[in-house]
This record gives sequence, C-alpha cells and structure tokens, in this order.
Amino acid sequence: MSLLERLLGKPGKGTYEPEPYRDTDPRRSAVVRQAAGLLLEYPDEQLVRVVPSMRAALAEAGADAGPVEELFTQLTANPLPELQSSYVQEFDLSKRHSLHLTYWTDGDTRRRGEALAAFKEVYRAHGALPEGSELPDYLPLVLEFAARVSPEDGYELLQRYRPSLELLRLALRDDGLPYAGVLALVCSTLPGVSSEDRQTVMQTAGYGPPTETVGLEPYSSRLLPVHERNSP
Repeated sequence: MSLLERLLGKPGKGTYEPEPYRDTDPRRSAVVRQAAGLLLEYPDEQLVRVVPSMRAALAEAGADAGPVEELFTQLTANPLPELQSSYVQEFDLSKRHSLHLTYWTDGDTRRRGEALAAFKEVYRAHGALPEGSELPDYLPLVLEFAARVSPEDGYELLQRYRPSLELLRLALRDDGLPYAGVLALVCSTLPGVSSEDRQTVMQTAGYGPPTETVGLEPYSSRLLPVHERNSP
C-alpha cells in the first residue's frame, strides 16, 4: 500500500487510482516537472532570464518543448508588468484556473482539509515539509516535490489528481491561454492519454467543486530552498 493510500484511503470521486509507479525516462519527467513548476509561478525577472536555460534543458532531456513555446515567447517578448497583471487576473482572481489540485475535487470544504493534511504528511515523510503561506496542493509545489524529492510519491499525487490537471488544462485551453501547454507537458509525464473532451474528464472527476468555505491552515509555495534557479 502506498503512502498516500495509507493517508487518504482508496481514491474517491474526482481522483484516479494510480497504476504502480514506473517511468521509462525519469530524467525527462524530472526536467519537465521542474520547468513546469517554474512556469506556473508568478512571473518575475528571474523567471524571464532562465527561459533559455529551460528551453535548453528540455531539449537535452528529450522533451518536446512545443507545447510551451508560445509561453516562452510571451515571457520574453512582453513587458514584465503586463505578464504579472495577466497572471494575477487568470490565476489569483479566477477560480476557473485554480492551481490547487484538491480545489477541483473538494472546493473549500472540510473534506478538503483531510486531503491537504495528507499532502503535508507526504512531504513530512521525506523531510521536505514546506513553510509559509501556500497550501500543500499548490501545483508548482507538487511538481517541484515530484522533480526533486520523490518521483514515486510525486507521481502518485499527480496521477491521483489527474482529473484536476486535465480540467485545469482544458479551462486554460478554452480561454486561449498559453499556460495550457504547461499542463499538457505535465500530463505527458503520466500514463494514459489526455482527453480533449471536458465531459469525459468530468465523468471521471464525478463532480465540480463544492462551495462550503472553511478556514485552512497556510503552507508555503516554496517547498525546498531552491537557490539555483538558473536552470530547471
């Protein structure tokens, strides 16, 4: 029994039961997840500077950077204040593009608190407990964990919440946002084929986010002391 299953039990509505972990190209998956995590963070000057390094790292790892080329171009061609304003509008002010995996299955409900606690315990088991204000299901945080700490448990978190990834990808695609390519790249590191039909994904997910609101303990968006951001 996996660590996540011991903490949360069998997957319920809105989640998949992951197949046993196996990855034929773990280096590619790690590079893709690290790059994707960076690209989904709030854009700053440092992120813009490392775009060439991310592009080179993806090519070296044998990953097709095609899905994120539009975003790379946008990051390097547009003024930073414009990029930051757009990011806030699309991710911080819009629930359509929530970067929190359990929001898509549980919304702001008490049940979600159990899932967040499980994410926290997975991190704790690896000595990588985050500090700060971001929730532990924040996708860039999960991607960094999967890339740098535990590919196996990181895979299980991502694949269990695969419907959340797919619904986010489709919402970004439908709104014409280049971030959809980041989610497509992430899903390419997981087993199975992504559906282009929202109803198919919704049948797997089971339901949309409930609306009951409760207070949730904050966690950090920065899982590890990542100082070497000059490469993904």
